[in-house]
Amino acid sequence: MKVTEKDVAYVADLANLDLTGEERARILRDLNSILEYVERLSELNTANVGPMAQVSDRYGVDESRQGSNRFAYAIRDDIKDGLRKSLPHEVGLNNAPDTDGTFFEVPKVIER
Repeated sequence: MKVTEKDVAYVADLANLDLTGEERARILRDLNSILEYVERLSELNTANVGPMAQVSDRYGVDESRQGSNRFAYAIRDDIKDGLRKSLPHEVGLNNAPDTDGTFFEVPKVIER
């Protein structure tokens, strides 16, 4: 598969990006380089390589479990007591400058 200038223009339009010709050319080159590398990786023989569930034990592991279940109970240092409850909906909207009673109302910021 190869990315074309038309593909780059289409995605830039979706993202509302105004790219210069130089930027479009660089993105086209970079995307095709990435796809070429992925194609090369797909040629590797991975028949004897087991699946990886997690590559880091940064937040601790449960050594008594196997595979990805070893990480099911990992706890971050900043959340020792579990998740905190969110504000009630009404309280969250109390200080909103504009609301329709359900959602925040904000001015439109993207013109097309």
